[in-house]
Amino acid sequence: MTNAFDPAAVTGNWGFPNQILVGPGRLSELAQVCSDLGITNPLVVTDPGLRELPPVHETMQTLDKAGVKSALFSDVDGNPVDSNVDAGVTAYQQGSHDGVIAIGGGSALDVGKAIALMLGQNRPIWDFEDIGDYWKRANPDVIAPVIAIPTTAGTGSEVGRASVITNTQTHRKVIIFHPLMLPKTVILDPELTVGLPAGLTAATGMDAFVHCFEAWCAPGFHPMADGIALEGMRLVAEALPKATSHGADLEARTKMLAAASMGAVAFQKGLGGVHAIAHPVGARFGTHHGLTNAVILPYMMLHNRPEIEDRMYPIARTLGLKAESFDAVLDWVLTFREQLGIPHTLSDLDVDLALADEIGALAAVDPPAMSNPRKLSAEEYTQVFSAAVTGQLKR
Repeated sequence: MTNAFDPAAVTGNWGFPNQILVGPGRLSELAQVCSDLGITNPLVVTDPGLRELPPVHETMQTLDKAGVKSALFSDVDGNPVDSNVDAGVTAYQQGSHDGVIAIGGGSALDVGKAIALMLGQNRPIWDFEDIGDYWKRANPDVIAPVIAIPTTAGTGSEVGRASVITNTQTHRKVIIFHPLMLPKTVILDPELTVGLPAGLTAATGMDAFVHCFEAWCAPGFHPMADGIALEGMRLVAEALPKATSHGADLEARTKMLAAASMGAVAFQKGLGGVHAIAHPVGARFGTHHGLTNAVILPYMMLHNRPEIEDRMYPIARTLGLKAESFDAVLDWVLTFREQLGIPHTLSDLDVDLALADEIGALAAVDPPAMSNPRKLSAEEYTQVFSAAVTGQLKR
């Protein structure tokens, strides 16, 4: 006989890296959060698929019952583009809004944060790319406060200071950064993720795992990020199969929300080649970001093996594997993906080799490539991409 679920066991108020309200039913506190932040007329940003579903309905009803005026904006692509941000800024200004509530997956959260950044700026959004001190070009006084409410457990955008937006002119995914893009308050309510289909639960959950994995493998001294990354991987290993097979498991759903936030905190240390390839693949082929990361991971692991082999031993211990070795971790990743129904190749996502050289060239200059454990050329990125398309997993 199993013990009954105790919501208090996965409920808490966290102050790092921002204010985070965790636990079932915390959405009910949204109006008070708005009041605390001085937001009286928020623009609620979501995606068109979520607009008509219960999480958004509940959000709007919660605000309406508390007498909080609001409006809904849902012109958000699965891989957000510049025109989404432009349209959101226009809606914000026309509605005389004074804050953003971003609810949804990473796309909605990224667009919501980018809208908040771009209000009143006199430079194009690309001038705030995450390069050096470009963020200092922005006027901080016009950046709006953001409340983030994730309905998927993957990107961790709710605790991030950046958004990934595709430039429709260059077809390149660009990381836009400013410290004040960090949401003021986050609501991690697992009840809002219960309706997420198994396939999307698995894909977004693997995104969280890859964030933790690449952060752990990134070079440099950052023991805080390393500790968070290891625990994040452990939580995903424990909770993602449960959340995928039993979608109403609120404990597993809460742990996955935590793991997603942890992944985004950890990758302040850096990401790597998986993301460097996934970004141009998503921009050119429109693939789901988390699913793309999940497919590419083992292929990049093998290419990075000379530099990350020693880093696999703590992962193996954390995951409770019998052998503490690179091969044991790789085998676990392959088995875990199969268990979750993750495809083995990018061709399964309708990605082909026609743009292989372009993908390699874009990956080599993508910001996450800078923290990949090995410095790879465009040709080497093309090789990894091609292997992931064709399924050539050579040890």
